[in-house]
Formats: sequence, C-alpha cells, structure tokens
Amino acid sequence: MSPRMTRACMNGALVGMTVIALFPLAWMLSVSFMQPGSASTLPPPLLPAHPTLENYRRLFAHAGMGRFFLNSLLIASAVTLISLTFNLMAGYAFAKLRFAGREKLFQVLLGGLVIPAQVVMMPLFLLLKEMHLVNTYLGVMTPMLATVFGIFLVRQYARSIPDELLEAARIDGAGEGRIFVQVVLPLLKPIVVTLAVFTFLASWNDFMWPLIILTGQEHYTLPVALAALSREHVQDSEQMMAGSVVTTLPVLLLFLAMQRHYIQGLLLGSVKG
Repeated sequence: MSPRMTRACMNGALVGMTVIALFPLAWMLSVSFMQPGSASTLPPPLLPAHPTLENYRRLFAHAGMGRFFLNSLLIASAVTLISLTFNLMAGYAFAKLRFAGREKLFQVLLGGLVIPAQVVMMPLFLLLKEMHLVNTYLGVMTPMLATVFGIFLVRQYARSIPDELLEAARIDGAGEGRIFVQVVLPLLKPIVVTLAVFTFLASWNDFMWPLIILTGQEHYTLPVALAALSREHVQDSEQMMAGSVVTTLPVLLLFLAMQRHYIQGLLLGSVKG
C-alpha cells in the first residue's frame, strides 16, 4: 500500500472514531431541544422536529438548576484556588528546598497514590462528622484541597528550575516567599494552567463524595442534583438531556479553550526533572 493510501486510511479511521465519540454528545444536545416525549418514539429522531427551549426553562424555573450550577461553580473555583496554592508550595518545597526527611516524606506521599479513594471515604466522612462539616461546602472541598498527584506534577516540573537562579536571588537578599512569588511562579506557569484545569474539571465532575457528604438539597452540586432529578423525572428524557448539557457544556468549553496549555503542561511535567 502506498504512503498516500496509508495516510488516507489512517485519516478515515480517525474521522470515524471521532464521529463515534462525538455522536452521543451531539444527540444529547439535540434531544435537549425536542418536545417532551419526542425522544421516546421508535425510531428516536436524530434532530428535533420543532426545536424548543422549554426543557431549559423548566429546568431552571422549577428544578432549581441555577442554584446547583452556582454551588458547583463556587466549590470548583474555591477548590482550584486553594489546591493550587497548597500544591504549588508543597511541590516547590519537595523539589528545591532542603529539609530533613524530604525524600522519605515524598515517598510516603507517593504511596498514597495506590490507595483507592473509595477506601478512605468512610474514615474521612466520620472525621468530618466529628468536625461538624457534613452537609457543608467546606466538607465537599476538603479531600481536594491538596492532592498527591498535584504535588508530584509540580515537583517534577520545578526540578528543572536552575539552582543558580534561586541562589542568585538569595544572594541579592530576597526571602524565600519573594523568590517563590517573583521567580518561581512565573517559571511554573505552564504547570499552573495544567493543574488548574485538571483540578477544576475533577471538582466539577465529582459525584461520589458530594453524594456522601451532602444531605441537604440546597448544597447539591450539579452531578448530584441531576441524579436526584432523574429519579423524579425518569420518563422525561428531554429535560434530563437539558440538565446533562448544562452540566457538561461549561467544562467542555473550558477544556477546549485550555487544551493546548493543558497537554503542553502534562508533557513538560513528564519529561522534566
């Protein structure tokens, strides 16, 4: 087979896989604009015969989706800012600051990566219950305020910062806080963007932990609220698809907008150090 034919076959296969991957998302968007009951017909239509925004209006007017959207936005934004602060400082410390037991402590942290998150949910829930943080925003945010993966990612990238640059700043009289803010953070920009996107997406899409820790509907995040709504409107496929669009579209647009920086940061973090 000629190289030209090989490229054509590969491109055709890639296009086919792309269509297969995007079709559920496109159909979800299409169903969200259909009249109630239209998606339940056989065969189900691919496009709405009479497009309508009624599903979205009912979603926000009667189901309170606006409140849940704000809850998710507040929690994901706060988790991203706080987690970035802790992960950046800890990752830089493990990479460039010398202190007793640094390597052993980092090895212990890495061991946490092999422990499934589900194993620690019950002890963490009991601990937060004693701290009266059940059914609170802080209780939802606590497990993601600092992550081993984030610290590891920052450490691997920060190891590439020349020690001579940091020593020059210290000789000039700069303190460690000033060095971190004015010298280190600008150099960590690619990994900051990557970690911010990764953390925001993980927090926004998290379902299991908010389902466990939240007992009051007023604090529900979008995934939990959508699951609760599906039990009440199990036959209303159009409204459920509208809720899925509201849950998926913001993070999908964010990922597409930051995709280049996200992938670049992951690749740089994997080869540096």
